[in-house]
Amino acid sequence: MAALRSMTSGSPGRLMISFAFPLMLGNLFQQFYTIADAAIVGQVLGVQAIAAVGAAEWIIWMMQGTIQGFTQGFGIQMSQDFGAGKLKKLRNVIVNSVFLSAVCAVILLAGGQLLAGWMLDRLHTPDPIRPDTMLYMRTMFCGIPAIMAFNLSASILRSLGDGKTPLYAMACASFVNIGLDLLFVPVLHMGVFGAAIATVLAQCCSSIICFWKIAQIDILKITRADCEIAASLHLRLMKLGMPMAFQNFIISIGGMLVQSVVNGFGVAFIAGFTATNKLYGMLEVAATSYGFAMTTYTGQNLGAGKISRIREGYRDALLIALVTSIIIAAAMIFGGKWILLCFISGDKKTAADALEIAYRYLFIMSVCLPVLYYLHVTRSCIQGLGNTVLPMVSGIAEFGMRTAAAFLLPVLMGRDGIFYAETAAWAGADIVLFFSFLSCMHRLKRNL
Repeated sequence: MAALRSMTSGSPGRLMISFAFPLMLGNLFQQFYTIADAAIVGQVLGVQAIAAVGAAEWIIWMMQGTIQGFTQGFGIQMSQDFGAGKLKKLRNVIVNSVFLSAVCAVILLAGGQLLAGWMLDRLHTPDPIRPDTMLYMRTMFCGIPAIMAFNLSASILRSLGDGKTPLYAMACASFVNIGLDLLFVPVLHMGVFGAAIATVLAQCCSSIICFWKIAQIDILKITRADCEIAASLHLRLMKLGMPMAFQNFIISIGGMLVQSVVNGFGVAFIAGFTATNKLYGMLEVAATSYGFAMTTYTGQNLGAGKISRIREGYRDALLIALVTSIIIAAAMIFGGKWILLCFISGDKKTAADALEIAYRYLFIMSVCLPVLYYLHVTRSCIQGLGNTVLPMVSGIAEFGMRTAAAFLLPVLMGRDGIFYAETAAWAGADIVLFFSFLSCMHRLKRNL
């Protein structure tokens, strides 16, 4: 029990920071190996290879986002049961979550492999990079069970207040991934397939570490009585997980539509756009950590009936997140160009064009970063309250704004207009979330 943490007492701000900091480090490790992966591919194999990897990025994110949505939804119920001290129910929720996650993993794996070619057709993937894109994507899809295993186990641990074990798991995965990248790509000359298989093996390592930790937690020792597979509980878990999975799915569809527009601007533009998207995770790393902390904090306090602490915690989290976003934005504006150089190589003119495109996109996203951080904290607070439908609506707004901007702004502003699609999506989601949060808190107060 020493690694577990109740967030129902103590300073909300301090709890939020102490919970989010290990997650932030874990996410940094995850982004580090993602960046290293792209950097090794870009430097060793050139602009065309990084463009091939980038052309599959939103499709892969769609799978990962769908998985994360389901497991986060399951984690909401876990954090509420843990906060309420209902440990037998908690164990039964975990058993049923494992069952549902396994079913989802099989469906996503089969669907991804069957529809891979069709998805690349819809994205108008250029012929020169299509074979490498297909190979990279199919290999990454083979890692879906490992991704599901890690996300579910990390969600279980976070719902109990343990943000450190996912950090250790991601740190281990980072070193494994980078080591295998350096072996498979420049030494064994396995190309983009080597980069993909290195990532899959690293994900297996992270899931094993988390499951090993769960096996050490006394209150999670599963007995035969905990193994009841209950249809009513499945319905409850899917009502929490499905909207979040659909939210991420619809966001990724918008991203793929953006990618289809980007793919029409040539390989150099795709490479520059991809280089900045690889840094997107660095921009978002603290936001997702504060979001996980907010969901756990809200769920535990709701389960414990401490409603007044939810609003107090939300205010503290929002302030911390906005200050963090300004610091990260400043770092990217002043130092981002040097980081982007890690991803780009090739003939001087093509590399220079790709770098210019990448930095313009990075600058625009950095300036608008507080908008993204407000989105994560507010959406996560609403999800922690057990309402995953309104966040899903915000995801639909995000999809609408991203798609409209992607198709309209390049017509009005030239190809640079595509850079504003992402920030427009954040703003659209924020408008929905602002009113959703007020509505949820008013309804909660009225019900009490």
